[in-house]
Amino acid sequence: MLNTYRPGHRAALLAGAATVLSLLTACGGGGGGAGQAATAPSTLPGTAAPATSGVASATPSVPPSAGPTSPAPSSPPTASRAAGGRCHTSELEAVLGRNDPGAGQENFPVILTNTSSRTCTLHGYPGAAFVDAAGKQLGPDPERSPGTPTTVRLAPGHSAWSGITFANPRISGARTANPDALLVTPPDEREPLKVSWSAGEVPVAGNESTVFLTVFGQGPGA
Repeated sequence: MLNTYRPGHRAALLAGAATVLSLLTACGGGGGGAGQAATAPSTLPGTAAPATSGVASATPSVPPSAGPTSPAPSSPPTASRAAGGRCHTSELEAVLGRNDPGAGQENFPVILTNTSSRTCTLHGYPGAAFVDAAGKQLGPDPERSPGTPTTVRLAPGHSAWSGITFANPRISGARTANPDALLVTPPDEREPLKVSWSAGEVPVAGNESTVFLTVFGQGPGA
């Protein structure tokens, strides 16, 4: 009886083993595509997939007009513009510097000092005239020496100068007068500054009697 039973029992075991192996293979025990398909999805239903850095549309573009804009330049303060305006007669003081004679010429610096509390400017030539004690002009108006006018900025207390020059009357033989004062008018102003004149005779007519003025330059000039 044992010999007839064992073969059948073995066959049944082999058949059962084959069935189990078949079921394991069908359930995805291998590494094929069926096993990958059974993997859980990376996102839950109803949720959006995470944005990918390589997708350009993930970041909305901003139009140029929506970016930050530079603030409009503001106008300089009125005080700054006033600080660069021309010097007025009432803001200046005039003095006569020392004579610096040479080659038969008399050369005097006329020095203007800013007595105001603001910075102002002088540009070009002054006006000038010799007058007697009664205020009458002696001789013609001075002429301008060749030169390039520049703008001289005068901070409070600073000075500029213009030269007044003429031929020595004793050498030229010109007719002379002894002025009481020299009137100096700043550029673009109407009111003159009165400078006491104590430097002797000046030419007013005849040979080489022309008086010349130079452009304003920076510094005391003395």
